[in-house]
Amino acid sequence: MTPDAVAALVEATHLLLLNDAALYDTATTYLERTPSLEATARALFIHPNTVRYRLRRIADVTGYSPTDARGAFTLRIGLTLGRLVIDDLGT
Repeated sequence: MTPDAVAALVEATHLLLLNDAALYDTATTYLERTPSLEATARALFIHPNTVRYRLRRIADVTGYSPTDARGAFTLRIGLTLGRLVIDDLGT
């Protein structure tokens, strides 16, 4: 992956979701919980319908649906790269 591609992916996923802490937390929790609405809801102490709403909002904001295999993979890679890039900038 080229540095430009990494930057574009981080900008399209990680940075957009950082603007809304609830969406960022929902995305990371959902993707870590082997996509389970109920497990995500329990972990975040919210109703499963709230998780559904936030997942739709994540798809609207980023253009990648966390409930779709390809979208979930792209989001997972983007969020991971975003954390790595931010960690590298911080050190």
